[in-house]
This record gives sequence, C-alpha cells and structure tokens, in this order.
Amino acid sequence: MRIGILGGAFNPPHIGHLVCAQEALVQLELDKVVFVPVGVAPHREIEHDPGADARLEMAELAVAGDDRFEVSRTEVDKETPAYTSETLAALREESPDDELFLILGGDQAAALGRWHEPERVLELATVAVFERVGWGRNAIGIKIGSLPGARNVRYLDMPLLQVSSSAIRRRVREGVPIRYLVPDRVVEYIASNDLYGAGRAEEAVTS
Repeated sequence: MRIGILGGAFNPPHIGHLVCAQEALVQLELDKVVFVPVGVAPHREIEHDPGADARLEMAELAVAGDDRFEVSRTEVDKETPAYTSETLAALREESPDDELFLILGGDQAAALGRWHEPERVLELATVAVFERVGWGRNAIGIKIGSLPGARNVRYLDMPLLQVSSSAIRRRVREGVPIRYLVPDRVVEYIASNDLYGAGRAEEAVTS
C-alpha cells in the first residue's frame, strides 16, 4: 500500500490538516493518510498543550467517518521525544511492504537538514512537500539539495487556506467563532473539555 504520513501537534486539528491530507492522497495516489500526533516534541514546547491524549482524541474525531484517513498512537505512546526517523522506522517495521510518503509543509522541508537523521528520513520515505509562500521548490532545494535522496522529493499543490492551530486557539480565547474552521466534533470536544479558554469564551465554540 501507498501510505501518507502526516505528523504534527494537531492542537487542535483543523480544516487545513484535512485538506492537506486529501490533496496528498489524490496527488500521490495514496491508499490512505495516517495522522501521527506528536507525543513529546523533541525541539519545542507545545503551546497551550491539553496533553497528547487529548490531541490524539481530537485527531480521531477530525477524521472520523472518512475511511481514507486514520490516526496512529506511535508517537503519543512514547515517553521520550519522538524523532521522525524513528517513527518511520517503526511504521516500516510494522508493514514492511508499504511505501511511505512523509507529508511536509515547505517551511518544514526547508529545515530538514537540521532534523535528527535527515538522511534516514529520506531513505525510509518519499518526502512530499506542499510549497508555501516564501518556500517554493527552488528555495527548498537550496536548503536541502546536498542531502542524499533529496532529488526524490515530490512537490504538491495546496489550496491557499489561511488557518492555523495557533489562530484557532486565539479565536477561542477571544470568543470568536471557530465553526467551519474546525470539524464539528472537534469543536464540541473543545467546548466540553474547556480547552484553550473555551469556558471563558463559550460563544467561540457554540456559535
């Protein structure tokens, strides 16, 4: 099978993540896309983190009902920082016949050379990159072109969606509606669990 791997904090997951997964699935002719919420982030603190289990549950709610997508606990169940190379190796060990595609944004791809074992990442999976403003294929190529395997990077088109998890959290705190930016089940989860200040800004998650 051809499997897309979409990692991230998913704090919370939103329509941009779902559209990204769908576009990758179509353009790369994948059989499915696996969302991999990070457990312990290796290089940064996750802002306003409700906890790995909560983020994983929101990811599961976001993809519920779409058989093309699923969620993996691979990184959430680790007590130590989760490096992408190790995650890909674990997924490859589980299903050695699968062909893996690591889905990245342009800014992530440009930083690949600073990742833990970037050569191993490129060996274990085909890196598929959504170009972004400021990070097109030429700029990314300058950053990672010297890495073994970089010539195999695939570039994908993505509709321009100005939505981010940080903006969603801010809208909740400010009481601005997040409906249609976030799947309804995730909106309900945020409200029922008083995430991101939802209890102080109920209109954001009930409008």
